[in-house]
Amino acid sequence: MNKIVLTIAAAAALGLSAAAADATTLEDVKTKGFVQCGANASGLAGFATTNDQGDWSGFDVDYCRAYAAAIFGDPSKVKFTPLTAKERFTALQSGTVDVLVRNTTWTMSRDTQLGLNFTGVNYYDGQGFMVRKSLGITSALELSGASVCVQTGTTTELNLSDYFRANDMDLNAVVFESANEAVQAYDAGRCDAFTTDSSGLYAERLKLTNPSDHMILPEVISKEPLGPVVRQGDDEWFNIIKWVGFALVNAEELGVTQANVEEMKGSDNPEIKRLLGQEGSYGEGIGLENDWAAQAITAVGNYGEIFDRNIGPDTPLEIERGINALWTDGGLQYGMPVR
Repeated sequence: MNKIVLTIAAAAALGLSAAAADATTLEDVKTKGFVQCGANASGLAGFATTNDQGDWSGFDVDYCRAYAAAIFGDPSKVKFTPLTAKERFTALQSGTVDVLVRNTTWTMSRDTQLGLNFTGVNYYDGQGFMVRKSLGITSALELSGASVCVQTGTTTELNLSDYFRANDMDLNAVVFESANEAVQAYDAGRCDAFTTDSSGLYAERLKLTNPSDHMILPEVISKEPLGPVVRQGDDEWFNIIKWVGFALVNAEELGVTQANVEEMKGSDNPEIKRLLGQEGSYGEGIGLENDWAAQAITAVGNYGEIFDRNIGPDTPLEIERGINALWTDGGLQYGMPVR
């Protein structure tokens, strides 16, 4: 009898496991009632940080809220998992998180060898260097023999080695597991320079004891296209994350803002009508309601609003749009058409 009961229980467990394995990410998300979003464990000013109450905010965080709004009509239906650079891919591969939105560079090896899909570029970045003004140097080419603090397990570490080798410079890399450890070591004087993505340099400089004593050198030594990441093999989920991103960019181009979404639903512009679900059935193709984009924009605004609110010129980071301007303004941000 006990053997029979155990056999039935085992079979039932296997059946449940198979059913769970067959469920799509969207189905899993709807079942649990929220999107599990992988974010920066160290806290990156302007991109993903928490306050004393544990509330998350930032550029990356707004993207996660946009996904929740598009799916549930409610931007609060998202939970955040803090992840280090070393942990992030394993967490996504294992299903611990549904999507990774954590200053992650799109590279060929990550795209083809880790079972992951990048859904687009929400921030075009490049690696740079920060030094103390007291060093009196003005170029990264003057760093030969200098000690450089860097986080291990990142493209940053690889780019650093490539740059010094290509320019026949002596490198003394001081590596750390986390970005916080690297920044703290630099602030304590253990390194002459600190390197990471340029956006990260602006953010990390705010953590230093005397931010004004430090400067960011002019060289940008790499291409760092940052964007959300999902697992391969689930095209529906891949399309949702991808098209929410495109919708935020298209909204800015079309003049649709967080404040005027309802008004713009009455527009005669066919592009706006399609974007906001007033014409066609474009939500059906990604498993969502037709107002998916309108919900996302209502929740967090368009791409420009997200940028300006979190990291733009009027924030402590003071980052200009630069190449992250719309393509119509000479930048690289370009949303694929909803039609």
